[in-house]
Amino acid sequence: MAKFGVLETDPSMAAKATEELKKELQRLVSRIVDEDESCADTTDKALKILFALRDFKFKGSLDFGVEMENPALPQEFRCPISKQLMRDPVVVATGQTYDRPFIQKWLKDGHRTCPRTQQVLSHTILTPNNLVREMISEWCKEHGIELPKPVEDVDEEVITDADRGHLNSLLERMSSSASDQKEAARELRLLTKRMPSFRALFGECTDAVPQLLSLLSPDAVDVDPELQEDLITTVLNLSIHDNNKKLVAEDPMAIPVLIESLKSGTIETRTNAAAALFTLSALDSNKLIIGKSGALKPLLDLLEEGHPLAMKDVASAIFNLCIKIMDGILVDELLAILAMLSSHQRAVEEMGELGAVPCLLRIIRESKCERNKENCIAILHTVCFNDRAKLRAIREEENDYGTISRLAQTGTSRAKRKANGILERLNRVALITHTA
Repeated sequence: MAKFGVLETDPSMAAKATEELKKELQRLVSRIVDEDESCADTTDKALKILFALRDFKFKGSLDFGVEMENPALPQEFRCPISKQLMRDPVVVATGQTYDRPFIQKWLKDGHRTCPRTQQVLSHTILTPNNLVREMISEWCKEHGIELPKPVEDVDEEVITDADRGHLNSLLERMSSSASDQKEAARELRLLTKRMPSFRALFGECTDAVPQLLSLLSPDAVDVDPELQEDLITTVLNLSIHDNNKKLVAEDPMAIPVLIESLKSGTIETRTNAAAALFTLSALDSNKLIIGKSGALKPLLDLLEEGHPLAMKDVASAIFNLCIKIMDGILVDELLAILAMLSSHQRAVEEMGELGAVPCLLRIIRESKCERNKENCIAILHTVCFNDRAKLRAIREEENDYGTISRLAQTGTSRAKRKANGILERLNRVALITHTA
């Protein structure tokens, strides 16, 4: 039975497969000779086998990507375009399944219809068909066939006028009936999650974000919790796209709506609102907008609630807003917030992961404000006792500048106590390391 894939390392399998190819070639040639009218399809198959045998002779590898008559291969495992065993089955808008490389080429060639049904595609999202992929994998195992790995790093995003039209129709439905609003919001959430190019489409339309958020304006009453969750999650998905960060944050409605969603809605709504603020704050200009809009207090309130689902995103948003605004703007207030934040275990972990230690050490070294130094050393005390790995950076700072020792001598009484605690831990770790 003919195999699929590429054989390079197993000579016995290659020899056996070569014999099968030759038998198949003999059968096809006999059919061509016996038929009154030569079938083009039969001739093409014979030529493919000849090329495969030629490549094996000169390259030492046998490529069975060519399609051979194999009645054992289920029809549903063949790509309707290539007629070959699918390596990476994906579903298009019509529900039909194709092998990813072939349907992508079809789309990039300018086609906007489903090859099998000829229906116009409402969008070009390619959704992995995991069920068919698993069935193909099982079938290959049963027949001793090594399924080639899917093609990786292929640009699958194809923007079409149909996509633009589909986005516009969804946004228009936001001002329609309640059921239309919910359906449109749910689809927007899914599309912006699965399709990066769909997120980018929002940047082409200046009215897209206002239309999306119109139902969550301050004047809106009794907003459906599921609708709110879908819309806020869509904003989160949009904010992932770098070109959208400025667009979203500078929309007059966006930040106020996100802040309001921190206070009410499902826990997923509130968590995703915090995550959106964190993502948007990657731009320094956005940090100022978010900070001046009063986001910190509702973020801290949500953190105080201690919901496990929200802790990571909330802590990340607070930390990012605080630690990155260190150019003379609200430094005292932000350090005080970080000091308060350090009483939360999850928040402390996030601070360590997001690079708080070097920043806090720099402030202690350069600041002339004793209160700021006190808050910094208090945070560092908590961080280094939580994560011993951070002691290395503190020891390097101490060796280079003597920052902690100086604070232990000249700081406030609380700062001295915290600094001495860190120094004692540094000495204890050094002693243990030396003894070992």
